[in-house]
Amino acid sequence: MVKTLSFSCLSRRQWLVSICALAMSLGGGGASAAEEAPEAFVQRITNETLNAIKADKALRSGDIQKVMQLVDGQLMPHVNFRRMTALATGPAWRSATPEQQKRLQDEFKTLLVRTYSGALSQITDQVVVVKPLRRGQDDKNLVVNTEVRGKGDAVQLDYRLEKTTGQGAGWMIFDLNVLGVWLVENYRNQFTKEINAGGIDGLIASLAARNKSNAKPA
Repeated sequence: MVKTLSFSCLSRRQWLVSICALAMSLGGGGASAAEEAPEAFVQRITNETLNAIKADKALRSGDIQKVMQLVDGQLMPHVNFRRMTALATGPAWRSATPEQQKRLQDEFKTLLVRTYSGALSQITDQVVVVKPLRRGQDDKNLVVNTEVRGKGDAVQLDYRLEKTTGQGAGWMIFDLNVLGVWLVENYRNQFTKEINAGGIDGLIASLAARNKSNAKPA
């Protein structure tokens, strides 16, 4: 019997801010990320993407196909999703086969998109204020702190970035912190239990079952 993962660590408000964070990574165009300061990179993609979501009724309605198109076409170029999935999986990632790693990434991406898509309709007048960068940080593990401001109290939202080199160099996102909860750490705790119980294949099966359940009409 396949167990399905329970993702109850984040409240509805946290999920809303998380989808804002996910969507804020969409961005595109503008100055080369390699030439931008990390704060400018976050501010630019934030402004561009919030405006795009507010203007797209289908996105705000949580249309899965539209969300998937945005994720594949605009989000993934700005996210080191392989690193994110590897960190969430933990030490077992290194022993997984290339096929298992690919399936984990695919199922994890689908889980995140389906989990967050319903919160898009809640995006209205939110704005994001980027705070001054804390000095002395490593370019491979740099944190940009921001606040999401709208109705109610401001919400902490932090991005963990790495700077890549070579062709297509620029800033890449590989983790998010919403109200003190880092996305990678949250999922790693849950993934570890599944891996201990059924190995990598057991984790993949649980993710697939969760995604299949989420795909059913309400």
